Amino acid sequence: MQNTAKNVKTGDILLCYLTGVMRWVGALEVVGPSVDNRPIWKGVDFPVRFDVKPLVVLQPENGVPMSELEGRVDFYRSAKDRGKFRGFVRMSPNRFGVEKDGALVLDLLRQAQSSPIARPVDPKKLAYRPKLFKAEQRKGKRTVSVVVSVPEPEETQLEIPNEQTPESQEISAASKHTEIQYNLLCLGADMGNDVWVARNDRSRQWQGQVLGELPRMVAELPTQFNEVTNKTIELIDVLWLKGNSIVAAFEVESTTKIYSGLLRMSDLLALQPNLEINLFLVAPDERREKVQQEILRPTFALREKPLAKACGFITFSTLLDKLQGIRNLNLAASLKSDFLQRIAEYFETDQASEN
Repeated sequence: MQNTAKNVKTGDILLCYLTGVMRWVGALEVVGPSVDNRPIWKGVDFPVRFDVKPLVVLQPENGVPMSELEGRVDFYRSAKDRGKFRGFVRMSPNRFGVEKDGALVLDLLRQAQSSPIARPVDPKKLAYRPKLFKAEQRKGKRTVSVVVSVPEPEETQLEIPNEQTPESQEISAASKHTEIQYNLLCLGADMGNDVWVARNDRSRQWQGQVLGELPRMVAELPTQFNEVTNKTIELIDVLWLKGNSIVAAFEVESTTKIYSGLLRMSDLLALQPNLEINLFLVAPDERREKVQQEILRPTFALREKPLAKACGFITFSTLLDKLQGIRNLNLAASLKSDFLQRIAEYFETDQASEN
C-alpha cells in the first residue's frame, strides 16, 4: 500500500468502486498527502491518506454497474474475465494498465451524474465488509504489524464450449475440478503426506467418495501460522503436508478464476516470505496461454521473487498421464514432492512487460 501510494501525485484521479454491489460510484482528484489521522472505521488505522477534491459522487443505486464495462476495458474483455476484474479491483489501490480504461470509467461516472438511472441494490451486499486480520510482515530486520483482508471464495464462472447448456457446463467444469482434486489428494496420501482440501470443497464427491473423508485428510491446518495466513491457505484447493510443514500447494482452475488462484498463492508468499513450498497451478491444456498471461502480469512479475519462478503450471493431461504411470508401476511411496517440478512448466518472467 505505502509503495503504491508513493506513486500517487497531485492531480491524479482516484476512481471509487463498491465491491459486493459491483458499482463504480465516485471520482476524486488528489490534492496532496493528508496529515489527518482521525479514526475512520473501528479496527483499521488507514495510515496512508490523501486530501482529495470530489469530482463525482454517486449513491450506490445510481452507480455505474461493472457489467457496463464488459468488452470495453482490458481487465474485463468478456464474461470469461469475471475472475480477472475481481482481482483487478481487489488490488486497490491499483493503477489502470490502459489509460483509456480509466478515462472510460470517469466518462461513465459523469454521464451517470448528469443523467442518473436508479438501479436497486441488494442491502446485504451493500452492507458487506471483508473480514480483517492482523498479521506480521518482515521488513528487513524489522517485524511490522499490518491489517489485511482475506477474500471469501468466489462464485464460479465457467469456460466451457458453447454448445453445452449452462447446466451441463456447470456439471462438466465442477466434475473435472473435483476429479483433479481427488487425484492430487490420493497421490499425496499414497506418498506418505497428510492432505488438506479447500474448506469450501470438503463435501464434494468423486466416484462416491467425499473429499473431506479421504485417507490422511487433516481436520485442522498447522498451528505455527498466524490467523490471516490460515484464512488464506484454507481456501487453496489442495495441500500436501508433512508434520507442520506445507510441502506442496495446488490451485486447480477448470473455470475462469485463474487470477484468483494466483492471487491466493501470491498472498501466501507475501505473508510468509521465508516459506519454502512447491506451488502449482493445474489447469486444462487449452488454458495454457491464459495462465501465462495472468502469471506474468506486473502485480505478480514485479515481486521480489516473481510468482512465475515460484509457481509451476501443470496441464490436466500431463498430470493424469503421470498419475497413471505412477499407479501402473506402484511408485507413489518412493516419490518426493519435488518430482512435480520436473513435469511443471515455469514461464519466463522477461515476458511480463509484454502483457
